[in-house]
Amino acid sequence: MNTIIRLSVAALVLTGVVATTQANASSKTTIQPKISAMPVPSCAPDGQNSCGL
Repeated sequence: MNTIIRLSVAALVLTGVVATTQANASSKTTIQPKISAMPVPSCAPDGQNSCGL
């Protein structure tokens, strides 16, 4: 009975270590945005009725 409990605890510890290692490895990678956050003007900048962008 003690052996089963010890094996279960060891399996949980190993699972936690693997999960922590994978979480740390994936948190170091950053995703660069492909689209700019700047607004795209939809009217001519030199027109008299321009929207003022």
